[in-house]
Amino acid sequence: MPSVPFRGRLARRVLSTVAVAAVAALSLSACAGSEPAADGDGELVWAIEGANLSAGHMDPQTSQLDVSAMVQRAVLDSLVFQKADGSFSPWLATSWEVEDGGATYVFHLRDDVTFHDGTPFDAAAVKANFDRIAAPETASAQAASLLGGDLYAGTDVVDDHTVRVRFSQPYAPFLQAASTALLGFYSPAVLSSKADQLKAGGPGVNVGTGPFELTEYTPDQDIVYTRNDDYTWGPDGGGKPAFKTLRVDILPEASVRLGALSSGQADVVTNLPPNLVSQVPGDDTVESIAYPGLPYSLFLNEKYGVFADQNVRQAFTRAIDVDTAVQEIFFGQYPRAWSILGATTPGYDASLENSWPFDPAEANALLDAAGWTGRDADGIRTKDGQRLTARWIAWTPVPDDRAALANAIQSDLKAVGFDLQREVLEPGAYNEQYGPKTFDVTDWGFSGVDPDLLRSHLATDGFQNASQVSDPTLDALVEKGASTTDQAARNDIYAQVQQWNLAHAAIVPLYSPTLISAVTPKVSGLTFDLYGRPLFATASVG
Repeated sequence: MPSVPFRGRLARRVLSTVAVAAVAALSLSACAGSEPAADGDGELVWAIEGANLSAGHMDPQTSQLDVSAMVQRAVLDSLVFQKADGSFSPWLATSWEVEDGGATYVFHLRDDVTFHDGTPFDAAAVKANFDRIAAPETASAQAASLLGGDLYAGTDVVDDHTVRVRFSQPYAPFLQAASTALLGFYSPAVLSSKADQLKAGGPGVNVGTGPFELTEYTPDQDIVYTRNDDYTWGPDGGGKPAFKTLRVDILPEASVRLGALSSGQADVVTNLPPNLVSQVPGDDTVESIAYPGLPYSLFLNEKYGVFADQNVRQAFTRAIDVDTAVQEIFFGQYPRAWSILGATTPGYDASLENSWPFDPAEANALLDAAGWTGRDADGIRTKDGQRLTARWIAWTPVPDDRAALANAIQSDLKAVGFDLQREVLEPGAYNEQYGPKTFDVTDWGFSGVDPDLLRSHLATDGFQNASQVSDPTLDALVEKGASTTDQAARNDIYAQVQQWNLAHAAIVPLYSPTLISAVTPKVSGLTFDLYGRPLFATASVG
């Protein structure tokens, strides 16, 4: 579906569960008069937020930050490509078979692919990367989870260009996982000699087979990718890019990114907040693509403080006027979330919409039932001499709109006598509290096309289980969801998981963010992946 230039306000694309993958095919139309640079030697400048890349997040195999996969997609190719209709087409694998009811995947690989350092891509390279991700010493989290976590049983080299990936039981999400940059491939030469440098990243370190090679990197300033002139193995027969240099400018302030776009210093900008969309130049194109996955949410730690009581957790959810806050703060561009799966995610349970409205009277009744019936001089509820207080830790940097949302939440809770204190922490200080779970509340959103992402957030041993949930029935549900291959049956399983959270209130979903990008008329042919991240291999620069 072609996009049109922004004209006054941003039109939202409402994607159905069935059509979530259609965003991958969205392409930008060139404006009249835009021509490719002579001889394909042009430069495209992409301005991103990227504030935490320099804190050891240049390696998608170990980082949990979306930005890591977003920038390194230029370098890292995948076995398969997920198409607009949700199906999969060849990329580094020419074909594949799913065996043992989904417990074994056999991939037949291209025989003409080389890494940027000249090393051949083959079955041994697939094994080296997957085994590296799974190895405990790698300390991978998100990529290891996509590889099945404890279900991963190993990768076998059948011959030079055939590889078998085994799981201890059927693992339905694997093809989708294998299409992501997190399970993309580094040169085995790098893995054997520079694996300890991958997090910091740089030229000669983040070496893949992709359409671009990372040639320069100045932390907190820019990344330069140079065209791979030998590239002929893109999805659906794609070849080398039409321009030579992709320069990524790291500009944490959204207003600065917009200024770079307006002044012509940047051709593409991403992560624009809704309040700046009206300031995008009229001839530029705005793309707003909803993230599939877990909406931006609050995680209530039930093993640490006041949230051990389900009545308190439920009261917390009813005390917040989510609709008003999201509508006003995000200018109507982000939909309010009702479930722990976003509406564009397969398996979303639409029956949960309007299931937990703003209801301060009910919140007060629940807190009374929990025994928080006293009040101190500030109007905060008390019980046995203690104030009803919770501590929210947030990871810096915090965008202004999320800070405004936090203020609204704190104000709503204070109205029912609940004191919510918020601490914005640098990554190191945040991790000091996140590791031992010495907090009451934390927050994030998590993009993902497959609902299996809930396993890492809600399973007892899930690496993102910030709520410290431990429920054998829930564990069995998310494990069954991972192993079930029938989509209708999977949808039913994940509907049960979403309904469990509605009653239990472990995670409080607030809004479904969209990735808002703006593109100048000189860029044509730009496409986006399922998460709204720009893909530059097919783009041209006028």
